[in-house]
Amino acid sequence: MEKKKSSVGELMKFAGNHRFFVYASWVLSGVSAVLGMLPFYFVWNLIREVLAVRPDFASAAPSLKFYGWAAVVSAVAALLVYVGGLMCSHKAAFRIQSNLRSSLMRHIMTLPLGLIEKEGSGKIRRVVNDSSEATETFIAHSLPDKVVSYVTPVCLVAMMLFFDWKIGLLCLVPAVLAFLAMGGMMGKKLQQDMAKYQDSLETMSNEAVEYVRGIPVVKTFGQSVFSFNRFKAAIDGYEKWTVAYTKSMMRPMVLFTLATNSVFAFLIAASYILGGKGVSDTLILNLLFYIILTPILTTTLMKIAYSGEASMAVTDALKRMDEIFAFKPLAQTSSPKLPLDSSVEFDGVSFSYGGSEKKALDGVSLKITSGEHVAFVGPSGGGKTTLASLVARFWDATEGSVKIGGVDVRDISSKELMNEVSYVFQDSKLLKMSVLENVRLGNPAASREEVLAALEKAQCADIIEKLADGIDTVIGSKGVYLSGGEAQRISIARAFLKNSKILILDEATAFADPDNEEKVQAAFANLSKDKTVIMIAHRLSTVTNADRIFVLSGGKIAEEGKHDELVSGSGIYAKMWAEYNKAAEWKVCAGGDKWL
Repeated sequence: MEKKKSSVGELMKFAGNHRFFVYASWVLSGVSAVLGMLPFYFVWNLIREVLAVRPDFASAAPSLKFYGWAAVVSAVAALLVYVGGLMCSHKAAFRIQSNLRSSLMRHIMTLPLGLIEKEGSGKIRRVVNDSSEATETFIAHSLPDKVVSYVTPVCLVAMMLFFDWKIGLLCLVPAVLAFLAMGGMMGKKLQQDMAKYQDSLETMSNEAVEYVRGIPVVKTFGQSVFSFNRFKAAIDGYEKWTVAYTKSMMRPMVLFTLATNSVFAFLIAASYILGGKGVSDTLILNLLFYIILTPILTTTLMKIAYSGEASMAVTDALKRMDEIFAFKPLAQTSSPKLPLDSSVEFDGVSFSYGGSEKKALDGVSLKITSGEHVAFVGPSGGGKTTLASLVARFWDATEGSVKIGGVDVRDISSKELMNEVSYVFQDSKLLKMSVLENVRLGNPAASREEVLAALEKAQCADIIEKLADGIDTVIGSKGVYLSGGEAQRISIARAFLKNSKILILDEATAFADPDNEEKVQAAFANLSKDKTVIMIAHRLSTVTNADRIFVLSGGKIAEEGKHDELVSGSGIYAKMWAEYNKAAEWKVCAGGDKWL
């Protein structure tokens, strides 16, 4: 019970000035429940009058008319008041859901980017959409129905005991049994089962998103059976906990259903026991009344059961949203400083991902001067991307400091830091909007002419020419899709428009096809002018002209120097270069059936 109260209290924090509508919906729902009982009282009096004057029914016409209209008016009034309560609850629910989603998204935007990638987009999407939707359903429907389901039994019990306390007590026996069965459906064990069920649903949702995203790769390399294993395992896990939850609900649900539908059996027993000395008009009247009334009791008990299930669901939804809120955002300085230049310095930087004892970076120290072009290379897992991501503050260093222009990135405001740094990802993110809007994300205040100039510098003229609506063409609609290299050039145009002093290229040519690679490289050459550039690359041919190359291995800087210096040695870079050239020399024989 305490959890349910805390859940409502938690949701009320997001109600704002719509809190009144929540309270109004409760009051109106309670009033409608009371009004909904009045027609039964008037019908009982109507039947009593009929039985009292039979066969001279004409003499009771005035009272019959009164009781009939009273029943109709009270029924209509109950309906109108209930609708008014629902209008209030829906108005409050929509506002709570809107505020909750906004708060979630604002909080997510303050979290380290790496944390979002770690948690998975499928999981976060489900929490933001499905969990907040569960709260909307709870406020809009479940809470008003819960008030009705609590007020109605009180009125029913009072009426049953008022008209015939003996029959009333007999009818309450199955109600008590139903409540006992309901307690078995709301226990701690079932709440734990529901949480596991929701966990499995969350995992399956996340795996489904990742599987769908990977379909092109899966189909290309013919690995559908193997790639499906993780998705299938998630489905099996979902099935396991669904079956477990259903089985745990089976026994109490059978007892509950049996109890709620056995009221008529108790009525038959009552008529047999109480009618042993003869059937009186009063007994007939009361039996007729209870035959009409008992279905209301059954329906009410079912509503109580459903409201209990809804409470469990919203408690679990709030728990999942609280887990997102519990993630700590990046700390913001109260006295922000401005970088003096575009230099980048790592001073004794160490970093470990959450839950891992192994350091991704271990005591890295280096300085990149303003306007210098450097490259991070090395074996996979060496720390290249992690090191570069600390500059843009996707994470905060566990030890040491990262400085831009002599100022710790933690002492630079988020807005200013994003103005200083442009990050071009290997997997270019183009949103479902026009090319113009996608590029303008780099500078929302840019004019149409400035966007066109950025596209020109990014070697995108051929892309725009083939699009039916030019830069107004919406990406991802009506079959308009771009290749990896084309999308990369659009993202470079975005970086042009942003025009930051520091440019980070994370495997930026990884998805460029041979036809696009040359244009992508030309775009990078234009973009990199007069900027401090950090390149992360596996394709070593793209970093040969770098001012300095840093080789990272095991989270440390293993080697440093220019391309020629490193190649002439016998270290990691020299071996990587030899392997790279060997791979580049592979070619298909004239016969097409052998590799050289």
